[in-house]
Amino acid sequence: MKIKTLSIILPCYNEAENITEMINHVIGSMDNLSITYEVIVVNDGSQDKSKKLLKTLERDNKKIKVIHHEQNKGYGSTLRTGFQNSSGEWLFFTDSDKQFSIKDLKKLLPYTDTFDMIIGYRKNRKDSFIRILNAKIFNLSVRVLFNLHVKDIDCAFKLFRREIIDNNNLESNGALVNTELLIKAKRSGYRIKEVAVNHYPRLKGKSTGANISVILRAAKELIDFRFNNLLIPVKLYEKLS
Repeated sequence: MKIKTLSIILPCYNEAENITEMINHVIGSMDNLSITYEVIVVNDGSQDKSKKLLKTLERDNKKIKVIHHEQNKGYGSTLRTGFQNSSGEWLFFTDSDKQFSIKDLKKLLPYTDTFDMIIGYRKNRKDSFIRILNAKIFNLSVRVLFNLHVKDIDCAFKLFRREIIDNNNLESNGALVNTELLIKAKRSGYRIKEVAVNHYPRLKGKSTGANISVILRAAKELIDFRFNNLLIPVKLYEKLS
């Protein structure tokens, strides 16, 4: 299946050192594909020069749409803002820290014929030990609580039909948004495919993923989400193929 229109969502929080290069990389790569696309950048209350840089980038390229949160609302809120302001029949999101290459999107595209959601997993993750350990604990918790089996739940490299968002109300404000998206997509019967993608070390800027406040917020959201979904039949969360 050929994707006709694609919305690329880039969440941005204090990525002044990366955001210009990342957007130029996205546009340069996408211009080589015969897909009508838009780039939606959501600035989540950045306190560095991200806002100023994004205003210039948006002014100079009509394919770029920038939305600013006046205050930091969290990763989930940032993605939801991007989804709500997108127009593509397919949605794709990745992070703005240059740890992923948009060129790997080509690895996902062939599966749009038979799957509704194609998600990346980092085949050789280039993060700190503590962040990788936190991710493994979180993935294990999701498997135990929801019987949802994926290799890399929080991998920020996901391509999916916009109807998944239209038919499932996402509520997570923080890092749980990836888990909520996958669980609700699977519950709704959408077909999901996992594909290995490249991962690169962060060379500039500072990651917030290992911050204790982010971890505790995700843990609280996970418990709340489990409590609110106790009536969902476990059989709906069959292992992904």
